[in-house]
Amino acid sequence: MDLHTGKMFWTTTLPSPPTYSSLQEDITCDVLIIGAGSSGAQFSHFLSETDLRVVVVDKRKVGHGSNLPNTGLIQYLGDKMFFELVNTFGEEHAVRHFKLCEQAICDIEAASQNLPISSDFIRRDSLYYASCEDDIEKLEKELYYLQKHGFKAVWLTEKQIGQKYPFQKRAALYTYNDGEINPYKFTHGLLKQASNKGVKIYEDTEITGQKLEKEKATFFTKNGHSITTKKVIIAAGYEGLEFKKDKNATLSSSYAIVTTPVSDFSSWYKRTLIWETARPYIYIRTTADNRVIIGGLDEDTDIAEERDAKLIHKRDKLLKEFQKLFPNIDVKPEFYFGALYGGTHDGLPMIGIYEEMPNCYFIYPYGDNGLVYSMVFSRIIRDVIINGSSPNLDLYRQTRPI
Repeated sequence: MDLHTGKMFWTTTLPSPPTYSSLQEDITCDVLIIGAGSSGAQFSHFLSETDLRVVVVDKRKVGHGSNLPNTGLIQYLGDKMFFELVNTFGEEHAVRHFKLCEQAICDIEAASQNLPISSDFIRRDSLYYASCEDDIEKLEKELYYLQKHGFKAVWLTEKQIGQKYPFQKRAALYTYNDGEINPYKFTHGLLKQASNKGVKIYEDTEITGQKLEKEKATFFTKNGHSITTKKVIIAAGYEGLEFKKDKNATLSSSYAIVTTPVSDFSSWYKRTLIWETARPYIYIRTTADNRVIIGGLDEDTDIAEERDAKLIHKRDKLLKEFQKLFPNIDVKPEFYFGALYGGTHDGLPMIGIYEEMPNCYFIYPYGDNGLVYSMVFSRIIRDVIINGSSPNLDLYRQTRPI
């Protein structure tokens, strides 16, 4: 699967990452994790705290799949709004989902504090502005549910927005305690820590076959070796669909640029994360080395050639959109890329557990908060493997009606 193209940024922030050998023998384990991106790393983080024998494999180098174009905004709200999820799933389910995402941000923060490689995690607030007059009502509905259920959010008027930023919008929500992270360094930090605790990690190890039985599963690698395991977690990002397709999953394309460094952020209130109600939307964040990431302008195609043909146009348009908001910040797009972007028809990420594939857990943390969703799923699947169940599994099972 052609996941992304362009000039990538995150690898420049960790020029000498830890490396791991490819699998050179037949092995057995209790849990096999297929995928060494942010999802696989977070699963290894929780499972490394158990007595289970855990193995992680990836056909590429660690963090070089869907992880590389991840722009690292850490938020609990998503592109399907709170009130929309209430309409689809009911208020209890929607609230439970956002509370789990809120907790996941705390888990990401806690995990980041003790890693051998800094993840550059920092708490940031978010500005969520109305893209047009008609969307003000959407933000009003959003604020109602946020405040009703104890999420910290306030309303900003056009005047208040203008006092904090060099642009004006008719209205916005200001939410607290989101964050930003370097997903590449986070992935490497988690896996290095897990490796130190005994988790076995193999790069350049492609799975090409499988034999699923009632009590065990055996996976075969491209170079002729086998891995026999009791449980397997397929955390292969969008390539998880190559193992098992699901009717609720969607693929499209998204774009992002990373600018040259900025010397003065004084006009950018608290360097907040910024996004909007338009669909598709533009989103903006800063980085640890004082750059700006601008992303969005999604296209409804999963064909790499179509995605890539628009890359230069999207690069230039993303920069123009940023300049409309911050005309006083002079930057150029030093890095830019287009990438596959996964979502779901109903707006919630998924955990796939299929009768015809025993002992397998398919992780589809699709949507704009994939890193956060992966942390939610890590807790859930750990509990299922260790205790046999989780009270939150039902919220994300693929069996929910769509």
